[in-house]
Amino acid sequence: MSKKLIKKREGRQRRQRRIRARITGSQERPRLSVFRSLENIFAQVIDDTAGTTLVSASTIDKEIKAQVEGKSKTESAKIIGQELAKRAKEAGITQVVFDRGGYQYHGRVAALAEGAREGGLEF
Repeated sequence: MSKKLIKKREGRQRRQRRIRARITGSQERPRLSVFRSLENIFAQVIDDTAGTTLVSASTIDKEIKAQVEGKSKTESAKIIGQELAKRAKEAGITQVVFDRGGYQYHGRVAALAEGAREGGLEF
């Protein structure tokens, strides 16, 4: 791995730690955490007090994979946000704290947040 990639990864992890120092998910208002890789995007609703994942959705889920196929990464992220919101509603979750995971609030991360809002989650 090149030094440039290592610095980039370390920078994101530093930003992530800074964000997590201020943001925690509770039972009433869990944390919506985002992770994006080159090809896929993952989102989880996490209760930090219990240390459990309540709901999750990603582009590699079997139910979602067919919907996402042939779409751009940004469109896929929006679909993931909507699906996550639907699953959260079924679990009785309406309000969350958004954790962008050290990524810039732009592109796929913003599309996921927009999709989650359209699905009925409140940030």
